[in-house]
Amino acid sequence: MALSRVRLFQSHGEGTRLLPQASRLVELPYSSFDDDDTSSFEDDNTAEQDPGVWYPDPPKLSPFSHCVRYLAFLWNLLFLLLGLLTLAVGIWGLLAKSPLPGGLPLSSDPMLLFVLAGLGASAVSLAGCLGAFRASPCLLRFFLGAVLAFGGLEVLGGLLLLLARRRLRDALWDLLLLCLLRYQDDPDLQFLVDEVQRSLQCCGLEFYRDWESNPYFNCSAPGVQACGVPASCCQDPLENGSVPNIQCGFGVLGLGAAAAGAVVHTGGCGAALTAWLRGQAGAIAAGATILLLLEAVGALMALRVLKDITAVRVWE
Repeated sequence: MALSRVRLFQSHGEGTRLLPQASRLVELPYSSFDDDDTSSFEDDNTAEQDPGVWYPDPPKLSPFSHCVRYLAFLWNLLFLLLGLLTLAVGIWGLLAKSPLPGGLPLSSDPMLLFVLAGLGASAVSLAGCLGAFRASPCLLRFFLGAVLAFGGLEVLGGLLLLLARRRLRDALWDLLLLCLLRYQDDPDLQFLVDEVQRSLQCCGLEFYRDWESNPYFNCSAPGVQACGVPASCCQDPLENGSVPNIQCGFGVLGLGAAAAGAVVHTGGCGAALTAWLRGQAGAIAAGATILLLLEAVGALMALRVLKDITAVRVWE
């Protein structure tokens, strides 16, 4: 009787099976399917039995994180528009005086403050806006550093104002004296002086005769403005209540104190402006506090966005 090779179903993990038959050992044929079945079965058992194997899911941003990111973008976009508006006002003020009258250097032009403030606010806000939109850690870090620097300078400036109030008063009086001397040389200074004198009902720095230091209003100067004061010093700068009378201050410096007091305000603007600033100290402090809070809110939102971006990049 011939011996036949019989393929038996084997249990996993056995390559061959030896069976006694007719006083001999018959080796069953080897099949590669057995290895495949065995390996897959072992992999399944390993995955099920080995608790140390863990495949983490990628971190997902919460709806709150998405909301903070969009809000940070809109927040910085608003301040970017305000910065561009301030920059446009400063550039318009400089170009409106082209060329600068009297050879006034650009570094002393007050409109340059608007240009610098607009450039700074626009650059920082643009970095924050693009950092939140493009999820850029570099731009967000630059934005945070700039906001912290500006906030520190503002706090330091406030402390210096509190500690050096007398020096601040002296600096303010020097500024007013400079405005009086350059009244006719710069339209911005002229507008500022006229608004101060008209609003506070004052004239000159300490007394109305301070205008004698101006080369155009000095009594020895040529021209119709000699021995006079600006129209903003007049008690009634409008003729018949409607038409501005720019000649109401002509010849006032040649009059006596009593006669001049009937035409112009004789009190100086230095003391009046100092008293007004003291009265507005609360409003100025509140405005500075609100500005710091706005900067703090923007910094906190940028910090949250940066934290979420860092978490996702670390997992990758």
